[in-house]
Amino acid sequence: MNLRIRTLLRLLGSGALVAGLSFSGTAFAQIRPETVSSGLENPWGLAFLPGGRFLVTERPGRLRLIGTDGKIGAPIAGLPAIAAGGQGGLLDVLVDSGFEKNRTLYFCFSEPAANGSTNSTALARAQLSEDGAKLENLKIVFSQQPKVASRHHFGCRIVEARDGTLFLTLGDRFSRKEDAQKLDNHLGKIVRISKDGTAPKDNPFIDKAGVLPEIWSYGHRNGQGATLAPDGRLWMTEHGPQGGDEINVPQAGRNYGWPAITYGENYGGGKIGDGITAKEGMEQPLHYWVPSIAPSGMAFLTSDRYGAGWKGNLFVGSLKFGYLDRIELKDGKVVAEHKLMADGRARIRDVKQGPDGWLYVLTDESDGKLLRLRPN
Repeated sequence: MNLRIRTLLRLLGSGALVAGLSFSGTAFAQIRPETVSSGLENPWGLAFLPGGRFLVTERPGRLRLIGTDGKIGAPIAGLPAIAAGGQGGLLDVLVDSGFEKNRTLYFCFSEPAANGSTNSTALARAQLSEDGAKLENLKIVFSQQPKVASRHHFGCRIVEARDGTLFLTLGDRFSRKEDAQKLDNHLGKIVRISKDGTAPKDNPFIDKAGVLPEIWSYGHRNGQGATLAPDGRLWMTEHGPQGGDEINVPQAGRNYGWPAITYGENYGGGKIGDGITAKEGMEQPLHYWVPSIAPSGMAFLTSDRYGAGWKGNLFVGSLKFGYLDRIELKDGKVVAEHKLMADGRARIRDVKQGPDGWLYVLTDESDGKLLRLRPN
């Protein structure tokens, strides 16, 4: 093996050539992770409260308030029944844009059926008590239909749009992937709802017979990352099967192809469906990864904390390889990727920019951490 090939392989590490691009490991020295809190059990979702405090969900079914000193509070009381297990549990959390006036927050979770045999992703609204100890006025505003006997593919990222509506990513539940192409169910969809749970009147399928009015886009597999871009558009990441993880910019009424088209294959090998990557009437991903990195949380950096070269970059956590992917964009396309925290020691579950302009990361471990990223 010649020196040039050996050097290329060393730089790629556990990554690979992806959609014509290569990963770079040289950015690892540019940040210094600073532990805000540790001892969290499989933290999943992160939100920011006024005054520098944090809300963090733990997948086994606990919502925690973390103080400015990093101290983790007792579990917040008042959560509904949660089907915790496998990939399910208490997942994302979102603080309402009007929180300082209404103390409202939203969270999504795997909701068990009354008999406990099936479950689905649900979205709840509640108010945080003045002392931060409990949830009040809890209401389930959306429940994915149908419920399925599965412990996989819940999706469950929440994004508030600029008009105050809510986007929620919904997985195909693994065993029901063909339903992602059907519009009479919520499996493998992104839904858009008003804060009371109703479908907005300008949703793309609001007047279509036999179509659920909450659906915004379809043909998704398992979206575990979602955020608003600086221009207000929704971006999301979704897990492919074996290969074919994607970044998409979901648009109203569009079909994103799963499982009819994919850049991945069945676990253990073998084509999915017809084994094709493109089909008329189906959208191509903005970017994809082969092999899979298992993308989770995602965030755009809009602050100047890390210098002009990072402002406007997209950040995506990798669960599989344990790094934070800094993604450079030009004209809405991915032009370069850089691995941060690339020692592979922790699964990156969520990443968000805080009100202070710093990036914050959750590591999905039994001793999970909330990290603040500082320039090195």
